[in-house]
Amino acid sequence: MTTQPEKSTGFAATDVLVSEFDGGPDTVQRAISTPEEIQPHTELGLKDDEYDRIRQILGRRPTAAELAMYSIMWSEHCSYKSSKVHLRQFGEKAPQNTRMLAGIGENAGVVQISEDLAVTFKVESHNHPSFVEPYQGAATGVGGIVRDILAMGARPIAVMDPLRFGAADHPDTARVLPGVVAGIGGYGNCLGLPNIGGEIVFDPTYQGNPLVNALSIGVLPVSRLQHKEAAGVGNVVVLLGARTGRDGIGGVSVLASATFDEEAEQRRPSVQVGDPFMEKLLIESCLELYDAGLVAGIQDLGGAGLTCALTETAAAAGTGMRVWLERVPLREASMSPTEILASESQERMLLIVTPENLGQVLAVAEKWGVWATAIGEVTPAEADGSPGRLVISWNDHVVVDVPPGSLADDGPVYARPIREPADLILLQADKAETLPRPSTGDELRETVLRMAASPNLCDKTWVTEQYDRYVLGNTVLAQPEDSGVLRIDEQTGLGVALSVDGNGRFARLDPYEGAKLALAEAYRNVAVTGAEPVAVTDCLNFGSPEDPAVMWQFAEAVRGLADGCQQLGTPVTGGNVSFYNQTGAAAIHPTPVVGVLGVFDDVSRRIPMGFVPPSAPGPAPASGAAADGDQLFLLGETATELSGSEWAWVTHGHLGGRPPKVDLVREQRLGALMARASQAGHVTAAHDLSDGGLAQALVESCLRYEVGARIALPDDGTTSFVYLFSESAGRAVVAVPRGHDKAFVALAAEYGVPCTPIGVTSREPVLEVRDEFSIPLPELREAWSSTLPRLFGGVAEIAGRHGDPEHAANPDGPGFSAPSGVPDAGGSTVDRGDAALAAAAAGGAMETAAPVEVSLSEALGISSAGAASAEDSVSGARSVELEISESAAEPEDEAGDEATSDDEAISGNEAISGDEAAPGGPIEPAE
Repeated sequence: MTTQPEKSTGFAATDVLVSEFDGGPDTVQRAISTPEEIQPHTELGLKDDEYDRIRQILGRRPTAAELAMYSIMWSEHCSYKSSKVHLRQFGEKAPQNTRMLAGIGENAGVVQISEDLAVTFKVESHNHPSFVEPYQGAATGVGGIVRDILAMGARPIAVMDPLRFGAADHPDTARVLPGVVAGIGGYGNCLGLPNIGGEIVFDPTYQGNPLVNALSIGVLPVSRLQHKEAAGVGNVVVLLGARTGRDGIGGVSVLASATFDEEAEQRRPSVQVGDPFMEKLLIESCLELYDAGLVAGIQDLGGAGLTCALTETAAAAGTGMRVWLERVPLREASMSPTEILASESQERMLLIVTPENLGQVLAVAEKWGVWATAIGEVTPAEADGSPGRLVISWNDHVVVDVPPGSLADDGPVYARPIREPADLILLQADKAETLPRPSTGDELRETVLRMAASPNLCDKTWVTEQYDRYVLGNTVLAQPEDSGVLRIDEQTGLGVALSVDGNGRFARLDPYEGAKLALAEAYRNVAVTGAEPVAVTDCLNFGSPEDPAVMWQFAEAVRGLADGCQQLGTPVTGGNVSFYNQTGAAAIHPTPVVGVLGVFDDVSRRIPMGFVPPSAPGPAPASGAAADGDQLFLLGETATELSGSEWAWVTHGHLGGRPPKVDLVREQRLGALMARASQAGHVTAAHDLSDGGLAQALVESCLRYEVGARIALPDDGTTSFVYLFSESAGRAVVAVPRGHDKAFVALAAEYGVPCTPIGVTSREPVLEVRDEFSIPLPELREAWSSTLPRLFGGVAEIAGRHGDPEHAANPDGPGFSAPSGVPDAGGSTVDRGDAALAAAAAGGAMETAAPVEVSLSEALGISSAGAASAEDSVSGARSVELEISESAAEPEDEAGDEATSDDEAISGNEAISGDEAAPGGPIEPAE
């Protein structure tokens, strides 16, 4: 055997796998003739018994390329080998739901929202790559989840990003967070997708293992739903999109399916490198192909790359496939067959098309300036009726000959040992309810300010201003609202609401209840906007499955989530499991992140979280408004539930006890009440109570539009402290216009929801709690808004961290715009609303794309007339200009009540303050 060393890819055992044997690749024929050759299966993450099983399946040793393929597809990330036995509960306990068009097992769940329209949504993780290389790890996480949505036949219309980092003041958080945020903003902004929500959580448990989860949602006509099956013998296999390089090789088998330890630095593969401009072209070309009926099957290439796409499409149809690997367009001509199959280069899709449509497919690809290459064909099943085989050759050498189902469907399944963590009993016995509490008004005042300034509760504008929240013109509510709300149909007002939530501390104390609490919070966040929650996606982030304590936490969380979804009638449509989130023996807190989708028949009746300004003096206020403000009601019951709370953590650094009890029947009642109240126009603002309790909800609702509140807490034996800082579930604070209060109270009684009056909104900019304290809103805002800029610096610092020294020295120079509210180099504050962050988002490697507006017809996938020619598509930065929606392009100020200012009266749901849009009108950024 002679070896010719190749360029290092970071893939385990690369030197062996990419070597040539006697002047050629490791072929199937050579594997047959050299059965005893030692292979580096353990370095690829395969156990000895797994390797033996591969030999049994093939009847010989695998070739180097086959060994790499099995190591990828049998990895934890791809095969779900440790989680499958538990995830079955989502199917076994799934509630009956007529809206579901596609669910678990597909690229993303698809939910029908009208007779003609459906939405598809999914959340996934990109945790390990984002720690290794924050910018590209996060950016390609966004790109990957967007392609999952695209593969279902949908136009992606928005993204969300639940993020978790180590301690806010830790030096490594200062390295990771700015890069992650810039990567998410850089990729999403260049795609022209609004970022409408998410989470940012800091906790030492995530030190060295940040959680970067990404969610995307898309819209499609029901008739355009796509599938991945490689059906139709003789159909052509087409690779569409970017050329294939060495980036990301081994990502799912080595990086995402193992813990970080001292040796990890020696074997971390390179992280994928994203190109959002190519992804934008890929999206438009795929949508045009869908509308023309030219696609018989489609699968995106993300984790596991070509290996996953080829095996899954063939296995889904029970067919075989013949692939000529030398036809794959490469960025580096020296790549070996193993590298090509294992590469996770981004912005690629695998298409199955009929031979007669191949010419049209290639023409559409040429028009959009993307590579399209016929690399294979679909072959029939075996003569005995068994599924066909996947045969891959490289320059006339057969390097792969496997049954595709053995990789995609028949990987190992483990019922791993489970054991309750040894410290759990003592942890639960250490209750936060016994900790010293503030008792005087001054102590309560100081606690409110301290909590508002804490990293988990403070203003996240430093992050969210780096994202474009309003591009496409259909964002109705966005960060920092409880849910992101999108208008889907401009004629009817049909829309959706989305929220993602999780609480690792609650899950650490009780993973069963913690998962149900995450579900309940996401459900409640959607419900308080007035939407009907209908479906769930999840991203389950845990430590090593080889640790019995971690597997116990996982099993309990899955059980809790499955039980909760069954009770709420919201099926799990799909999601992701991310194991090995730990460094050495230290696992993260179990962190199930839950996304809930809600549906509006008309988004004009959505309820924002911010208290609306009381009517100005003068003429009689419009119906539903009053000069002395709205009445405030606390919905739900408050108990002394402080264990796992933000108060316990911020003031005492304490984690112990049991999390709050969750009553899903009460959550349903609250949701039904809010939907009815929204339809009747009884509520002008609503905010769920969760982290930080009532105190934090009042802070955020007051500061949203600078509206004060005068609060009188009930005198029922419960202390002011408990009312303010308890985190009991199933609660919300609502603002009800005078004249609507009796009807609302009666409606609450009808639904069995406790409804307690607690005060009024006020024109005076003060948050006052009677007999306790008073805090001017400017003082409150200073505490709330200064934390992240103080921790992570201004824009010059951000640019410097991302390889952009020119812009770091001159942040206001060409190609760079400072985010809103961040002091520039001269000390003045730059206010640019919601425009995209340019150089910081681009990491010094991308140009800033102009905002892209898409009309309703394009959002539904109707091909845009006059699309750019192929020459135009690939020139310059390859930005794509699309037709701008008239409704989004021009304000409708002349329409009377179509647009309102903060100072105008609020009448039912006819007018919205601040950056909220009037029904059917434009969505404008906040001033």
